[in-house]
Amino acid sequence: MSDRIFGAVGLILALGYAWAALIIEESFLSDAVGPKAFPLIIAAVLGLSSLVIFFKPDTAPHWPALPRLMEVGAAILVMVLYAILLPELGFVIATALAATYLTWRLGTRPLSSVVSGCLTSLGIYAVFHLVLGLSLARGPLGF
Repeated sequence: MSDRIFGAVGLILALGYAWAALIIEESFLSDAVGPKAFPLIIAAVLGLSSLVIFFKPDTAPHWPALPRLMEVGAAILVMVLYAILLPELGFVIATALAATYLTWRLGTRPLSSVVSGCLTSLGIYAVFHLVLGLSLARGPLGF
């Protein structure tokens, strides 16, 4: 039963995400794909995955213990804080902080997590901003 609840919640999230994507206002100067395409793809993948979970649930699902669920909750909290702090800190700093925490919780040493988080942030910035020319949130340092 818990898999069906999880699938239903995922489907509701996918529908809400698709609705939010559809109400994005497009500028007449937008690119050929537009700002709605990527969120709609994410919503479709989430919706299809949720339907599979809903209609083909595991017969005996194994749920993790409370400490592991708290780790998942902490990761969700980090992603919510990332979304809140992104406009204030900018893409590079906010992404470096979030990636550092998440890689640390996945089991890397703290110093390796800092290096990995910073390199991940700078790599994504280079690809999306410098190569593809997409606009990312600017931080207090101007990038």
